[in-house]
Amino acid sequence: MTNPATNEQHEQYDVFPVGHICRENDRTLLNILPAYAPALKELEGFGHVQVLWWFDQFDDGPYRQITRTEHAPYEAPVLGVFACRSPVRPNPLGLTTAPILHIDHNAGVVEVGNIDAFDGTPILDLKAYVPSCDRVENVRVPDWASHWPEWLPEQGLGLEEG
Repeated sequence: MTNPATNEQHEQYDVFPVGHICRENDRTLLNILPAYAPALKELEGFGHVQVLWWFDQFDDGPYRQITRTEHAPYEAPVLGVFACRSPVRPNPLGLTTAPILHIDHNAGVVEVGNIDAFDGTPILDLKAYVPSCDRVENVRVPDWASHWPEWLPEQGLGLEEG
């Protein structure tokens, strides 16, 4: 396949959803497809889950060619998309850590506190949050982000905050 940004040939990978995000009243649900519901086994032992999802509303050729963002939803200098959480990027992947509130194994549903993705967003994968693998003790951030909270909000990162 030809990369539209570089016109170079590159490998292509098949990625498909394992579920979708559902916003229902004040609840945020990860609806996992029946074929993948068995993969939820023992997830309830963890307090948080990392949700890898697809920015499907930004999966368009022009969006995927943008490498810098000048209109961040927060005060920052012009940033390369790899230095921010913009949905506009070469591969529109999102990653959010969310608190697990409840799991219904029979229905294949994980209720999370919040997530910064829209209703209907495709979920690509779930990974249990494991502090020894996912937490960093000494972190460096640029000055423009130094006033941000040190920890994830208790209910998770919502659309209004991201």
